[in-house]
This record gives sequence, C-alpha cells and structure tokens, in this order.
Amino acid sequence: MENYAEVRKTKMDILEKIWLKLIEKEAIDPIILDMTSTNVPTDYFVILTANSTPHMKSLRETILELLEEFGKQIIYYDKGDNYDWLLIDAADIVIHIFTKEARDFYDLEGLWIDAKRVKVKKQ
Repeated sequence: MENYAEVRKTKMDILEKIWLKLIEKEAIDPIILDMTSTNVPTDYFVILTANSTPHMKSLRETILELLEEFGKQIIYYDKGDNYDWLLIDAADIVIHIFTKEARDFYDLEGLWIDAKRVKVKKQ
C-alpha cells in the first residue's frame, strides 16, 4: 500500500498536468482548491471558465484524456453540450468547467473561501 506522501505526490503530478493543459487550452482563470479540510468528499476542486460551448467541450475532452492517461477512474462526467456548468468527477479530483455567467452565479470560490488555494509549479 502506498504511503500518504506518495499518494499526495501522485495527485500533485496529476494536478500539475491538468493545470498545464488548461493553460495550453486557454482556460480562463483556473484555480485549484484543496478541499481536504472541508466536509466535501473529495480532495481537490479544479475550477475554470470556458469562453464558448466548443471551448468547454474541448476542455472536457482534454481533461478526460489526461485522467485516463493517469489511470484515474471517472465516476461521472457531463456528456452533453450547451451546459453552463460541466462536471468531471474523478473521486479525489473534481473538475468544474463553467461559463462566465455560471461561475459568477454559483461562486464556488466564495462558497469555499476557507479552502486553501493550491499553487502549481509553472513550467
């Protein structure tokens, strides 16, 4: 069984790869929240904004491919188009892709203001 430090390093590796892909794909204002100190049954939220429906679809497909490369089990993801809020649930990492309006309305960053922001190494 892996120890906690190894598991955390693997999660950070995945988060770093996701972060870099989001930047490459021009996601708007991506942030990562450490949810381990909350009552939410996940370790990390990745929150970002897409500028259009095709952009949202592209971001979803890119993230799904990355999670698959890491062997992450996808519990659920929104498969349709024209969402204001698209979710990808990979158990310990949950990705929220919003339109600008939905991100402002639901304000997950404000709701989870006490969650630590995760700094990702920029390469």
